[in-house]
Amino acid sequence: MKFVTIEKNQIGLVFKGKEMTTVLPAGKYWLGLWDTLEVFDTTAPVPAHCNWQHWTNHPEQANIMDTYCLGDQEIGIVFKNGRYDRVLTAGDFAFWKNATTNYTVERYDKRELMVPVTVDPFLLTKGLLAVHIRMVQVESYENCMLMVNGVMHAKLEPGQYFFWQYSNAIVPLKADTRQLAIEINGQELLSKDKVQLRINAILQYKIVDFEQFLLENKDADRQLYILVQLALRSHVGQLTFDELMDNKEQIAVAVQDETTQKAAALGIQITGLGVKDIILPGDIRDIMNQVLIAEKRAQANVITRREETASTRSLLNTAKLMEENAMLLKLKEMEYVEKIAEKVNTITLAGGGQVLDQLKGLFIKD
Repeated sequence: MKFVTIEKNQIGLVFKGKEMTTVLPAGKYWLGLWDTLEVFDTTAPVPAHCNWQHWTNHPEQANIMDTYCLGDQEIGIVFKNGRYDRVLTAGDFAFWKNATTNYTVERYDKRELMVPVTVDPFLLTKGLLAVHIRMVQVESYENCMLMVNGVMHAKLEPGQYFFWQYSNAIVPLKADTRQLAIEINGQELLSKDKVQLRINAILQYKIVDFEQFLLENKDADRQLYILVQLALRSHVGQLTFDELMDNKEQIAVAVQDETTQKAAALGIQITGLGVKDIILPGDIRDIMNQVLIAEKRAQANVITRREETASTRSLLNTAKLMEENAMLLKLKEMEYVEKIAEKVNTITLAGGGQVLDQLKGLFIKD
């Protein structure tokens, strides 16, 4: 005989050979010489090495443990005293029944597409189940089509969605519902008179038919870019360089009109198109600068001649008036003398009476 003690939160299993014969709760016991005792901590799950699957026929097994058998398509979420503990995948698992430690297992079938709403959102958003789920976030400005196994399944409203990572191939197709813009830069084009240009344009658009945009057309935004690019080449090639310079705004209008109907087949509505820049080659730019300088010089010469003519005409009219009116001539002389006198501080005279007589004649009234 041998004496053994089973402590609190422990359980003892007595074996004869490989067969379990007795279950011992906490307490003191005498065992036979041929009995083997294994003691386990009941606050922890039943360890796999104890081969509890061989005890299934023992009448005490249902009283001392809870067992779970999960298939390949199942997942189990383990809670210890109501708090998340671990995740179980396919296999056999057992947990001791204990008065102070309570293990519960929530089982879910991963063949279902979406994670049930009964699963705590905290476990999903904090990544504790990240290996087993697929999260899809749809923003308030997005439209989302959910493809499951290559087939259109549903349209998702804005929010968070959680799917099981199993055999289903889940592909969310998203499109922005806001107004969008594409910059079409550095387009090298030839005008009708063979002048090489580079044009930068900007296109504004909105997606109005999401099924057409996402399902019926591949890379619809790329196709829209090509449509505008081809329309620019077609329109610019029909105009000479001078016509392009004079009708920059009309280029945008013509290109938008040409692409609007084609863009509608992509599920897109064009809201605006503008030509930002027309960039000339270096030699053409130098010639244009020379032409501009020549034009401005010619305009400046015309203005100068016009002013000179007006000034001469004014002098002629003044001379005629002074010729006809002696008093007007005298007033003009006094005006100039006054202007001269304002700039003179001291006058020193040298000479005879003739100079004095002249000054007297200017400053003293007869």
